[in-house]
Amino acid sequence: MATKVLTLVGSLRNGSTNQQLAEASSHNAPEGVEVAVFSGLENIPFYNEDTDVEGGVPGAAQALRDAAADADALMLVTPEYNGTMPAVLKNAIDWLSRPFGAGVVSGMPTVVVGTAFGQYGGVWAQDEARKALNIAGANVLENVKLAIPNSVVRFAELHPKDDAEVVEQVTSVLNSIKEIAEAN
Repeated sequence: MATKVLTLVGSLRNGSTNQQLAEASSHNAPEGVEVAVFSGLENIPFYNEDTDVEGGVPGAAQALRDAAADADALMLVTPEYNGTMPAVLKNAIDWLSRPFGAGVVSGMPTVVVGTAFGQYGGVWAQDEARKALNIAGANVLENVKLAIPNSVVRFAELHPKDDAEVVEQVTSVLNSIKEIAEAN
């Protein structure tokens, strides 16, 4: 049985290098790993405890929770906006973390990767995402990291799925997720 990895992409932009990195992950998933890239983060309303009640959860938020419940692991792919993660990812984490202590991400093997225009590849955004996920109760694999700098230049003419170094790194990340998910 394959390890199912739900992938959330923090960039909503067409042609996003982070969307391309998610595609590279899906395209180059190692044997025994199935990567599903979630679409629709832009449709999820900001978390509001007043609507997070039986019969009141917005459909888009419930779809995210259902997709996560069907997964064995979670991978966030984030750009860096003003030194932190995009609001859509933080919002997704908020919806997935409730009810607090028993949210769908509680104990779920999770990694954060990404690419950014700057020289550090979005490490601040990744660190902020890991922090929020840890507080949400996810089993964040702190030693599994992938930050690709200079994305606009590096991927100007080459899709990440065709970049041998990226393929090797993505495969390593996914194998690490698989190993931890299978041990759970």
